[in-house]
Amino acid sequence: MNLQRTLLIAALSAPLLALATGCSVARKQETVGEYIDGAAITTEVKAKLASDAETSALNIGVKTIDAGVVQLSGFAKSQREKTRAGELARSVKGVRTVHNDLIIRP
Repeated sequence: MNLQRTLLIAALSAPLLALATGCSVARKQETVGEYIDGAAITTEVKAKLASDAETSALNIGVKTIDAGVVQLSGFAKSQREKTRAGELARSVKGVRTVHNDLIIRP
């Protein structure tokens, strides 16, 4: 009888432990709203890069992190293209900071 009780307690405790552990991890993740806002910012930055004659959207990766922090990665053909990509990203509503990690490769 004691073994059955121990197994029952273990079976009921496991989901609670998993839930508590999951909550502590989830606190550091984006909320659904932040994810959607980030996706909208990323999309708008990509659209501006694609429509601008001085930038190549195909060579520039855009990622929005931490609600308004945009990271540009990939390659630019010149310092001018790198600078312009940063300017375009900063011009999007909701962007707080731009990390321009583009590498110049002519």
